[in-house]
Amino acid sequence: MNTKTLKRAALVTAALLALGAGGAYLYLDTTSDVRRAGTETCADVIPEGANRADGEAICATIDALTTAWARGDADAYGRQFTENATYTTYVGSHYEGRSDITEGHRALFKDFVKGTELAATFLDLRFLGTDAAILTGRGDDYTGTKPGPTELSKVQTYTLVRDPDGAWRIAAFHNTQRRNVMERFSFLFSPATAPKAER
Repeated sequence: MNTKTLKRAALVTAALLALGAGGAYLYLDTTSDVRRAGTETCADVIPEGANRADGEAICATIDALTTAWARGDADAYGRQFTENATYTTYVGSHYEGRSDITEGHRALFKDFVKGTELAATFLDLRFLGTDAAILTGRGDDYTGTKPGPTELSKVQTYTLVRDPDGAWRIAAFHNTQRRNVMERFSFLFSPATAPKAER
């Protein structure tokens, strides 16, 4: 076999591999919808038997956060956090303290997320005693048409505490980008890794 034939065979093989990989990626991407997308109403996840007023106050904090984001108001956004709060973004940036969170978002509202709004669904609210709670959900920022519940690309965890003034504020926020293709691949390769809600 001559060099020219070997090169052609190598190109054809590479093209077939690329097509196969592209097809596999598309398959994984199109079959990776979440089954448990959550509810669009925060109050729906207030647990039975919990203090309803506290649950509604927590939801009001998240509403105020969402409203401040839509207005691009970094000060109002920062007020929803405790003085010593932490905030971890999906790219791994880690802010420490209300001032750091506020100033970081002041810059973001002028550049990267200017004019965006927040979309969210809620998965679970758990109270850890009377003055602390964890709220989990899915979310995303967007412009234009609001994304549907299964289109939200991030999983978010809010740890909220009752501040000394009685208001519920966010003490810690963690935002994780969902890697849908990797998640689907994991579930296909090892089905037992899928969360119960996604089986």
